[in-house]
Amino acid sequence: MPIAVVQSIHQIPAQAWDGLSDSSQPFMRHAFLSALEDSGSVGGRSGWQPAHGLCTDTQGQVMAAMPGYVKSHSYGEYVFDHGWADACFRAGINYYPKLLGAIPFSPVTGQRLLGAPEAAGQLLDELTSSLEQQGLSSLHINFTTEVEHALLEGREGWLQRLGCQFHWQNRGYRDFQDFLDALSSRKRKQMRKEREHVAGQGFEFEWREGHQLSELEWDFVYLCYANTYRVRGQSPYLTRDFFSLLAERMPQMIRVVLAHQAGRPVAMAFSLVGGGSLYGRYWGCLAEFDRLHFETCFYQGMDYAIGQGLQRFDAGAQGEHKLIRGFEPVITHSWHYLCHPGLRAAVANFLGEEQVGVRGYAEQAREMLPYRLAE
Repeated sequence: MPIAVVQSIHQIPAQAWDGLSDSSQPFMRHAFLSALEDSGSVGGRSGWQPAHGLCTDTQGQVMAAMPGYVKSHSYGEYVFDHGWADACFRAGINYYPKLLGAIPFSPVTGQRLLGAPEAAGQLLDELTSSLEQQGLSSLHINFTTEVEHALLEGREGWLQRLGCQFHWQNRGYRDFQDFLDALSSRKRKQMRKEREHVAGQGFEFEWREGHQLSELEWDFVYLCYANTYRVRGQSPYLTRDFFSLLAERMPQMIRVVLAHQAGRPVAMAFSLVGGGSLYGRYWGCLAEFDRLHFETCFYQGMDYAIGQGLQRFDAGAQGEHKLIRGFEPVITHSWHYLCHPGLRAAVANFLGEEQVGVRGYAEQAREMLPYRLAE
């Protein structure tokens, strides 16, 4: 079957792309990827050049695909390989450009090799065999599912890497108090005190769907989002246009909670929903308020998930502070194909040791969960 690499998601019909996977996962949808491209969040001088892999049949029908990007840096990936790049630099080996199979700026597990397994496997093999010819050092596929594991395990040259995130599981709670009742007494009191402290500052919260926000309100959302980067002296990954385009193309999957004080919006958290999960993505505020982050980003999302009958709340990649609020450790997976044999051997040794550490960390973290059964 013919293999192609295209420089825009628009070269693939939306129906053909979305038909290859479970469209309930919002980040893999054609609408999400096209909003990234059309808004200028990827492409141009971003260091994310679209290079989506396709496997077609003789009639041109897409049989398998991979969202791909040629990278000139490692920012916005959340699977950190800066140490590998530094080692290559010291050894005089080119690490960039590299090919990345991932969703930009989105550390969310989901299928990356779409379509029939045989066609997806052929696409994978063709991509790796042509890396050096294209001047690429490697292929990385981040935050993969069991579907990819079945294709990649045992394939020559591929190395698996583990990570750890914290996700909250809704175990059929009737309301937030029902969740609190499942916690140890001390943690239950701590969470209740945190929520009361925020309420005592006069904050009120309002949930909106994508079609319920005006352009002025999207200006506010973006201002909050961008401020989280600017306070650290960084530039935001996403452009303002991304939010408007996403609201136009997939409003039914957008959830925004606005925090008001004295009738004025001062903070927000932006999430996506799909497949029984709430995905907390971006947060920001116009000023610092004690404990507002925990309420807006965690407790509001947990409350919303309970009310909507959602089974899982993925609030982002980092933060052990999630652990003491009931977010459980979850092992994540990525896969790496490195062309240089010396680099591949060194990374393989490193990953073997790292996997032991990651699994041990997750087991230790589970012992620190606040649930009564974990005491």
